[in-house]
Amino acid sequence: MILVQALRAVAAVLVVIHHAQNEAAILAARTDTVFHPSTVLPWPAGVDVFFVISGFIIVHAAGPLYARPGARRRFIAHRIARLVPLYWLVTGLYLALGLAAPALLSGEGGAPDGARALASFLFWPVARADGAVLPLYSLGWTLNYEMAFYALFALGLGWSRRGAVTWLVGAWVLIVLAGRLLPGLPVPLAFWSDPIVLEFILGAGLAAIRAEGFCLGASARIALAMAGFAGLAVAPAEPAVRFLAWGLPAACLVAAAVLGRDRPELVRSGGAAPVFAPAFALAERLGDASYALYLLHPFVLRAGREMLLRMGLAPLLGPWPSLVLMVALTLPVALLAHRVVERPLTRLVRARLDPAPPAGAARPAGPPGG
Repeated sequence: MILVQALRAVAAVLVVIHHAQNEAAILAARTDTVFHPSTVLPWPAGVDVFFVISGFIIVHAAGPLYARPGARRRFIAHRIARLVPLYWLVTGLYLALGLAAPALLSGEGGAPDGARALASFLFWPVARADGAVLPLYSLGWTLNYEMAFYALFALGLGWSRRGAVTWLVGAWVLIVLAGRLLPGLPVPLAFWSDPIVLEFILGAGLAAIRAEGFCLGASARIALAMAGFAGLAVAPAEPAVRFLAWGLPAACLVAAAVLGRDRPELVRSGGAAPVFAPAFALAERLGDASYALYLLHPFVLRAGREMLLRMGLAPLLGPWPSLVLMVALTLPVALLAHRVVERPLTRLVRARLDPAPPAGAARPAGPPGG
């Protein structure tokens, strides 16, 4: 689904711009210039778009696995192969840098801690010294939610698609309600009960109604996309309920991308609008590399910031041109890492973990990530 991949690219770039603005603010402070962050969009909401896409992709791509023998093991093997290798590699790099040169990492959450590092590698939520429930490599908080979603979904694979989605909805709603009604829950349960997990349910619901044959025309999908971007544009920068302020507009964007007829050959060949074909091709490639972009961009941004400072370019360029340059640097790095590191690691781990396909089941293709 080329539009889903393009939306993944957009979501990743939103997150990159969010963190790039932090680096630009540091550049401005060090060069005695003024930086005014952009509030056109709530840039962290790229994560919310990712969560809705993830819910959709997992439920949609698991089509050959529902109610099949061995489906749970096969699904978990694919998810481990897809997410774990690169995350462990990046977390290990972060840990090594934190031990060798803590100043490079801004000292967030204090020095690396053995127990917290182990929990990070196991995707288990723990509170750090300042009380924030974040893994050693802080971007991994999203993966702690992802892995919980995968575990719940795997339990429902013994049923049909409808049964699995019903199970997901019921389980997540109960967990969220428990978090609201039962004070003093253990840290992991309190973490997983955040209403942000309902964004996975929105994506799962879109996959379910698509599987039932529901389809929208082009005008309705354009209207949904416009509503999604407009909803994000007017949403508060720090919403009281993130699921409502950012999750619902994100669901509108994903619905616009998935509730239509797939015509990837027209997009790739130019179709009725050949001028957009190169942009779609690039967006699709960035969508493929969005996981690498998400995990690696803080390293590239920080390296870019230090390069601009040490070369004396930061005061000459100013904060916003420097920001554009730092963001631009993240894209080729992500594309290269996806091709040279991420894809080979995924294939290697999948070959080791993937059992024989269940009888009568084909290999689920599906877009990468989720």
